[in-house]
Amino acid sequence: MKILFYDTKPYDKDSFSKLLPNYPDMTIDFLKTDISYHTVNLACNYDAVCVFVASDVDRKIIESLARCNVKLILLRCAGFNNVDLEAAKEYGITVMRVPGYSPEAVAEHALALAFAVNRHIHKAYIKVRENNFSLVGLTGLNFHGKTAGIIGTGKIGAAMAKSCHGIGMKVIAYDMYQNPDLPFVEYVSLDELFRRSDLISLHCPLLEDTYHIINLEAIEKMKDGVILVNTSRGALISTEDLIKGIRQYKFAGVGLDVYEEEDENVFENREDDIMESSVTARLLSFPNVIVTSHQGFLTEEALEAICETTLENAMSFENGKPIESNVVS
Repeated sequence: MKILFYDTKPYDKDSFSKLLPNYPDMTIDFLKTDISYHTVNLACNYDAVCVFVASDVDRKIIESLARCNVKLILLRCAGFNNVDLEAAKEYGITVMRVPGYSPEAVAEHALALAFAVNRHIHKAYIKVRENNFSLVGLTGLNFHGKTAGIIGTGKIGAAMAKSCHGIGMKVIAYDMYQNPDLPFVEYVSLDELFRRSDLISLHCPLLEDTYHIINLEAIEKMKDGVILVNTSRGALISTEDLIKGIRQYKFAGVGLDVYEEEDENVFENREDDIMESSVTARLLSFPNVIVTSHQGFLTEEALEAICETTLENAMSFENGKPIESNVVS
């Protein structure tokens, strides 16, 4: 089986290359460039392509993949909103993902963002580097005894809920399906979660009914001084409404590992670029906002799990028995 990897970073190549000897009938070629209208034809003569979370696999791309006789799209991530699933089904291309690589990795990053914005770690780091040891402007709050609101209690949300519970927070949650492994969690309506939470952390997929789940109406229901964290998908939050809320001093802090404009930025070095009308630049201008570059997954354990599941997906498809739980329908 021949697989073409798009948008490959050094850590991707290193991780997959380590495991590849375990799959002697599989050949992988790595491309630094992402899949696009200009690069999709490079997939001709390959059985499958492998893309990541920022790859835009729309109908036009899928039509080209079909002409190249590509039968499988491997997502080395959990999210699949970047793939036109209807077009893939129409052209007989199977889409497989990695539904759970390391819930703890993402949850730990979410908690790290919450701690950092609450205790102003980003500001303290810069001040001390300039020999400024003043504590002015660095006052935070105890999370212990406060209420954490978790939106989405799948594997990652559950890990976040357990972490918050472990540091002495009361945990409430909103989800269409209650997780029986979280007896300490109180499930509430979304409106009640907005009203009661001191910390709100997003852990739900991006679907039609979760698009801009955090909007101006939701923000107005939140407590003054709430902390908001998003490590799921950028479009869960209306960035324009978020900026309005920040300017109205609604948030004590905002921690974002994902955001609506990230496609051009994520995993790329743009330190010499001038972002003239960038939403990202506007977010970075606020002293109580921390933005990271979609790195919640980036631990050694998570990378190993992603590699193993992706290669197992490919092998199961090649053997005519794709792992059903990993097939996106």
